[in-house]
Amino acid sequence: MKQLLGLVLAGAVAVPAAVSAQETLPLTIASSHPTAIPWVGMMQTHFQARTDEILAETGNYEIEWQEAYGGQLYRANATLSSVEDGITDIGWVFSLLEGGQLPLSQVSSYTPFSTNNPPVQLQVMWDLLQNNEAFAEEWSQYNLVVLGLTGTDNYDIYTAQPITGISDLDGMKISAPGALANWLRGTGANAVDGSLTSYYTDIQTGVSEGVLSLALGVLPARIYEVAPFVTRVNMGVAFSGAIAINRDVWDGLPEEVQNALTEAGAYYTEAHGQDLLDRHEFAMNQIVELGATQDPPVTIFDLPEEERAAWVGGLPDIAGDWAAANGPEAAAFLAAYMDGLRAAGEEPLRDWDAGVSN
Repeated sequence: MKQLLGLVLAGAVAVPAAVSAQETLPLTIASSHPTAIPWVGMMQTHFQARTDEILAETGNYEIEWQEAYGGQLYRANATLSSVEDGITDIGWVFSLLEGGQLPLSQVSSYTPFSTNNPPVQLQVMWDLLQNNEAFAEEWSQYNLVVLGLTGTDNYDIYTAQPITGISDLDGMKISAPGALANWLRGTGANAVDGSLTSYYTDIQTGVSEGVLSLALGVLPARIYEVAPFVTRVNMGVAFSGAIAINRDVWDGLPEEVQNALTEAGAYYTEAHGQDLLDRHEFAMNQIVELGATQDPPVTIFDLPEEERAAWVGGLPDIAGDWAAANGPEAAAFLAAYMDGLRAAGEEPLRDWDAGVSN
């Protein structure tokens, strides 16, 4: 009887200790775009899931995710300030629309036709984030800790009417996100600011006649329904932003949780880059298949190489102008970015850093 009582007492002590060992931490994670957009969906399936897996290995902590995707907390024009001000704990910062606050982050927006390889570009940008003081400070000054990076697949032109050469763009209204409008300079096209959440309506209502966009965004947003003529230009990929956490929230987290979020962010970046590369052709094929029965059906036209060369050659020195406007740090960053791409085996169609002093 004494032995049985001892076991009961021991159990009574052990059970509360086991229950209280795991701490639940609520964290809000948000984005301006819906999870149907691949890099946003992967915040759930890769970043959140990987964080949970890592924390489950010890069982000391569990995150209670409070999801606010698809613009529930903020829109595309307020992604930086919403994480900075703590409207969300963790969020996707859409750097392409934050040029005034994140100027160095726009480097790929001023160097088109430099790389079609998302994993390489994201690795180059991550290396710069770790080793370039000015780039790191650009993000940290807004009370942010960067956990993972996002990019794009190849940019092409999707229009309501067919185009077969650069001259056809003259006078057309083409939607483009933020600084990527610079890729249209010299073509005669009139850039209309927008994002994946506005393109469909913009074309439908005549605000624009097409978009400079990417297959992995056009497919889930169904932009091909109103812009069925796809001109494959292979203009390159762009650095588009980051998953970031509010610094005050970060500082309040246990080190084990910080490490898990950091590891999950690296996993997300690598998986996202490879996904962009692997799924680009799949998305193109899906666009053609889904748009086959609409009127007019989706058709793809490959811009001839001589037209591509004429396009990039006809662009003004947008990289040099950007570097001059943003000081010596931008010139050095431009050189480091282009050197990083070339060191990784990429062959830019134009050496945008040539002649830029740093």
